[in-house]
Amino acid sequence: MGSPWKPLLLLSIIGGLSDIAKAVAGRPVSYAALLRMKPESSSSLLNSRTRPRHDRSRGPLSPDWPSFPSHHLSALSLLSSQEDYRSEENEEFGPVFIQEPEDGIFALDSEERKVMMNCEARGNPPPTYSWLINGTEVDVESDYRYTFIDGNLIITNASEVTDYGRYQCKADNSYGTILSRDALLQFAYLGAFSGRTRGDVSVREGQGVVLMCTPPAHSPEIIYSWVFNEFPSFVAEDSRRFISQETGNLYISKVQPSDVGSYICLVKNTVTNARVLSPPTPLILKTDGIMGEYEPKIEVHFPTSVLAAKGVTVRLECFALGNPVPTITWRKINGNIPKKARLRKSQAVLEIPNIQLEDSGMYECKAENPRGGTAFKGHLQVYTYPQWISMINDTQLDSGDRLQWECKATGKPRPAYRWLRNGFPVTPQSRVEMVNGELVIQKVQQADSGMYQCVAENKYGAIYSSAELKILASAPIFYSNPVRIIATLGKDVSLECKPRASPKPRITWRRGDRRIQPSRRIMLLRNNTLRIVNSSRADEGNYVCRAENQFGSAEMTAMLWVKEAMRVELSPSRVEVTVGESVVLSCKATHDPSLDVAFQWLLNQKPLNFQQDGNHFEYIQTQSSTVDLMIRSILLKHAGKYGCRAQTSADTVFAEAELLVRGPPGPPGVVIVEEITDTTATLSWSRGVDNHSPISTYNLQARSPFSLGWQTVRTDPEPVIGDLESAMAVDLNPWVEYEFRVVASNAIGTGDPSAPSRGVRTKEAVPSVAPTNVSGGNGRRHELVISWEPVSEEFQNGEGFGYIVAFRANGTRGWKEKMVTSADSTTYKYRDETFPPLTPFEVKVGVYNNKGDGPFSGVVTVYSAEGEPREAPSDMKASSISSSEIRVTWKPPNPGPGRPQGYEVCYWKDMEQEESGKRRRTLGNETSMVLTGLEGNSVYFITVKGFNSIGQGPASSAITANTRKDPPVQPPSNLMWIQEGNNVSLSWDPVRSKDNESAVIGYTVLLSQEGRGHHQVTRTINPSVVLSLPEGGTYIMEVRAVSEGGEGAASSQVRVLTSSGVRAKSGQCSLHSGLPLGLMWTVLLLVPLVPSAS
Repeated sequence: MGSPWKPLLLLSIIGGLSDIAKAVAGRPVSYAALLRMKPESSSSLLNSRTRPRHDRSRGPLSPDWPSFPSHHLSALSLLSSQEDYRSEENEEFGPVFIQEPEDGIFALDSEERKVMMNCEARGNPPPTYSWLINGTEVDVESDYRYTFIDGNLIITNASEVTDYGRYQCKADNSYGTILSRDALLQFAYLGAFSGRTRGDVSVREGQGVVLMCTPPAHSPEIIYSWVFNEFPSFVAEDSRRFISQETGNLYISKVQPSDVGSYICLVKNTVTNARVLSPPTPLILKTDGIMGEYEPKIEVHFPTSVLAAKGVTVRLECFALGNPVPTITWRKINGNIPKKARLRKSQAVLEIPNIQLEDSGMYECKAENPRGGTAFKGHLQVYTYPQWISMINDTQLDSGDRLQWECKATGKPRPAYRWLRNGFPVTPQSRVEMVNGELVIQKVQQADSGMYQCVAENKYGAIYSSAELKILASAPIFYSNPVRIIATLGKDVSLECKPRASPKPRITWRRGDRRIQPSRRIMLLRNNTLRIVNSSRADEGNYVCRAENQFGSAEMTAMLWVKEAMRVELSPSRVEVTVGESVVLSCKATHDPSLDVAFQWLLNQKPLNFQQDGNHFEYIQTQSSTVDLMIRSILLKHAGKYGCRAQTSADTVFAEAELLVRGPPGPPGVVIVEEITDTTATLSWSRGVDNHSPISTYNLQARSPFSLGWQTVRTDPEPVIGDLESAMAVDLNPWVEYEFRVVASNAIGTGDPSAPSRGVRTKEAVPSVAPTNVSGGNGRRHELVISWEPVSEEFQNGEGFGYIVAFRANGTRGWKEKMVTSADSTTYKYRDETFPPLTPFEVKVGVYNNKGDGPFSGVVTVYSAEGEPREAPSDMKASSISSSEIRVTWKPPNPGPGRPQGYEVCYWKDMEQEESGKRRRTLGNETSMVLTGLEGNSVYFITVKGFNSIGQGPASSAITANTRKDPPVQPPSNLMWIQEGNNVSLSWDPVRSKDNESAVIGYTVLLSQEGRGHHQVTRTINPSVVLSLPEGGTYIMEVRAVSEGGEGAASSQVRVLTSSGVRAKSGQCSLHSGLPLGLMWTVLLLVPLVPSAS
């Protein structure tokens, strides 16, 4: 139960803390892994002296204190405070289960031969535990295999012979004993098939056959399958072959030659997953002929009476032998097969999931073939475990009272009831009656105390409801004594006498030494309260209540004072303000000066929360008997009745004032669309609250899918004055869905809008808006392309919207009209081979819908298309620039229709196809292009064609050009330099071109200063150059050979460090590119250290 020594105890008894962790948390197979959970039951309501048992399973009971108002306690309430309630944190009570044992299956082949049955209960004192197996108590002293850990039962070396059965946990303490529900412990195992050889099964072709499985001993259920010839070739079930999961046999309705072979039955335990194989059963064909056709014979079927628990899945089997192969059909007699049912295995299995009581009935399967038919019927019955409707609860009674407990449960069959007290049956006696789940005990005695259980059971299960009966026996006791009571002069006063005692005591009252006798002004009520009518000063004094029963007596003194009544004045009693203003209410109390007074402010009978509403309400105490309420920045919600409650220990007085708040009107009521036309909607609404300022006007607003939120609409009449509750919205668009709302205004301002009306659509009308931005042009040769901006759906005015495109050549009279049925269309193309390019047309575009034709746009002039270019470029020339570049030039075609917007150059190498050539386009109407990325010393074919938005024109005739040889691969080497002042003389070995390389015609020297992006390029035809270094710093130099094929590879870089007044010379070849870079830097850094000769 959470104690720190438990892990050590578990370790010492079981042999490992990990074992217990697995058992409690994971519940593996070795610790009853397959557990069937039973549904929880709900408890019934309690009366004032009962308590549900399940509360204790959640933790200690919290004190059940009464709730008191926030103001001072009245004089009468002081008498009984702390009497009727007491803390139950340390209350003692009988046991109640937190965890009960559950059904489980233990695998016998488990390496860990331990079983744990769980049980845990709460109680004070803590309960002790014992266990029953099949009704016999477990003796842990005489059988070492049994061990208790708290309430859990551990069974070591469990076996089916000695440990199979039903287990119950018993928990008891000094208040009684309870029994848990019983849990069935089963053992899972799978034996081996008999090793005896199985004989051949001989059948004729076309005959039916049944191959017997004869499974070994097992528990629980197993799954059957059959292997054909060798593992893992399994028999596939179909309309001709069926494996029964009830018998395990293989049924073949009509044997074929392909069925000849060896058959092995394979069974699998559903808990341990162990599998075993039977000896093979050979199936052979007889040679004395083929079996003729015969009518079906049902070989496997469900029982004539099937019992199933509610909620499980039921599977009914039915399979027949026959030739031809029979067809299986199902029906429910006097009803329909449930819709949730499914047919499996070629209709040989009817599966009904989550079966319910209404699924009960007679089911029939029928097997038919052309030779005849046969049927089988069976009755499916659904039973249910008992379930609680009402349960019993803990009860406390005085000695001599009458106990009546009743528990009710449902189930099929109907449950029977029995009662237990402290684990033993309750027997009928003269005082004890038990009828249909009701237990009545007349004149309960102390001996009747204990733990009671109502057991509801049918043949499928039992459920337990537990409760504790306590018989109270105690002398009277008063928890508050004496009690001081302050009454108001002229008012009635009640002196309560409520001792705790069992049985109920006899009550007497006295004042001084004289016993109080009831009179017209002093009455003794049935609940032992002494009531004084119209109290006066003479009633002041001490009153003594005496309580007495057979266990003893006790007295309580009530000290009574009578004070003058209090008066309260709240001003002003009625005030009107406007939203945003402020007001002060003042509350003054006149009372007995010996008493303190407390105030409370309320709004509409609810106390004000000054912390929550501190921005608007402020409590101001001006004097001891006067308080003010400041209300700032008043809102509409602050209107109502404000109450001031003044309270002393003698009485409470309440006064009210009314605050009216003027503000903008509230939202009008429901907006109804009374009538709708194509451009108008008649609306009606109900008046909202005017907030004490008359409504002057109403504003009608509409919203459609095309509007930006709510928009004010024009109305008839205009304006809509505050006396009206209907108006017409006008100038609406036809065939648009609108919502409407109404906003009211008064002299204070504009209020919140009403809720939107339901959406309504205006009626259809002829379109009234023509397309805009009519234009055109482009297109292919002989095409007239007309475009426009489509009309928004908001202005289409109805269904069937489309466009009418009208056009005519300039100078002609008749219009050609074409219908465009798509409302989203923006272009129309008209093709006519007869009109030449750039023919001018007059064009206009109209609209129509199902109601008729609408207006046309204005007439514009649109030219027909030029078409794609008709001529190829001329005077093409191509010249090689380098080994990777060729410049191409051409002249544009003659002016005319089909003007190019650009040119496309196509080029490909000799021995390649034109289709595989690369293509490049100019950015505009340029008439030259440099082709780059070419291979050196290669012949290229080149064509040029014009293009525009319509398409491409014809290509020019192909011309050829030869790229130059590649530049030398060998870079300049053996670089040497001499620095004098700001000048550097740089020289290198000349580069010799190879036969396949271009001849060297010069060199380029690149000079850059480290840290700057600027470069200086010097060209020379000699293998040397003099460079000027204008300022100090590090300079980088590199050299490339130049040929007709372009620039060659770069030399290694030379770094020169310069400063003013330094002169250095290099007399070594140590700066050539073959030296490592680190050594080169060493030499360069040493150069500035050589002193200058000047």
